[in-house]
Amino acid sequence: MIVRDVGTAWQIVLQTDHADLSAAFADAWADRGPGFASLRLATERHDDGWAVWEQAPLIDPEMRKPVNFLDVQVPAHLAFYRACIAAVSDEDPYAGLLISMHGAGIYRERYGLNPGLTLTHADEVKALVDAFVAEQEAGYAARIAALGIGDEERWRNYELLQLYDRLSLYFCMRDVEAGEPADVQGYRLEPLGPWRVRMEPFPFRESPARLALLRRVLPKRDWTLPEFRRELSGTPPERTEITIER
Repeated sequence: MIVRDVGTAWQIVLQTDHADLSAAFADAWADRGPGFASLRLATERHDDGWAVWEQAPLIDPEMRKPVNFLDVQVPAHLAFYRACIAAVSDEDPYAGLLISMHGAGIYRERYGLNPGLTLTHADEVKALVDAFVAEQEAGYAARIAALGIGDEERWRNYELLQLYDRLSLYFCMRDVEAGEPADVQGYRLEPLGPWRVRMEPFPFRESPARLALLRRVLPKRDWTLPEFRRELSGTPPERTEITIER
């Protein structure tokens, strides 16, 4: 869950809904290079493992707030990412490779694309994290050879997967209003008003690009864990329209 404090309420975006928005960015993208179908599948399914955790999400016992995605316990995160990588690899080995790189990259600052990215509890289980990253990276050579792709192509598609993911997170983690511009992997995002931004360079097939985010807004209260889970599951998502202009 991507959790944001909006004053008297919590905005919650499920990871699967965030991934759907990531895939919408891929669908709208103008420049489609080799391997796009697998890249698109990887983008749509890169967070499938979270669906297991989100069947029974947690609240922080001290803060009494929903647990944000960066604050989950790492052993659970590693387990459901392994499951996601295996499941997608069975369907599309190229997409599975990209998700493997994504999963390892979470613990390596997206291989330099997102300095500062870290899960809160990663250092507490560093040996487990290092073993997971080494395990994924050890499989790349065989995967690449079987697919017959080059390093330039796979890194390009990995970087696009990260870009679609981060663009989705940009909207999941803030109400976009007039304010300071942001830079995401070389793209400048300038807020123009509620849920409207200007993006330079403009990468989409149509102008403006129109997308939608599903989010749930829960009034703050001192829940027990069962109460929180019932309220979250019983709250219908709001559809928020996003406009991106030249």
